[in-house]
Amino acid sequence: MDSALDPDLPELFLRTAKRIRRNQVTRLAPMGITPGQARALRIIGHHDAPLRMAALADHLGIVPRSATTVVDALEAAGLVARAPDPINRRSTLVTLTVPGRAALSRMAAARRAAAEEVFASLNTEQRTTLRELLATLDSQASVSAPTGTPIS
Repeated sequence: MDSALDPDLPELFLRTAKRIRRNQVTRLAPMGITPGQARALRIIGHHDAPLRMAALADHLGIVPRSATTVVDALEAAGLVARAPDPINRRSTLVTLTVPGRAALSRMAAARRAAAEEVFASLNTEQRTTLRELLATLDSQASVSAPTGTPIS
């Protein structure tokens, strides 16, 4: 296996990722949702049970105070609700509201559209190959991530 990394590969990868992110930001803006809020909504929405604020902060890779700021904005928009944790009264649980679930669906559509715009120039075979390559890299993330680094 060739151990020399193509010097353009990391730059091309980062530029493509930035294009996708810019497209997503553009599509999220009319919803009044920032990328950080969108990520928090996705994390909360992918849990079957209410999520503790500390767990949300861990998933986001931020300090609990920053998670509080994100949740404050989401709660003000009516997208999440907070409740005391009945098991640990020092903890707060966060859940999606009905409008939050609807926003999550709109966000998923916006993300797909943003990615579709970037990947439109690839044919089906190229997309399949790219997906397989990215899945391989993603599967290695949990193996090579430093301890305490969120992967989600």
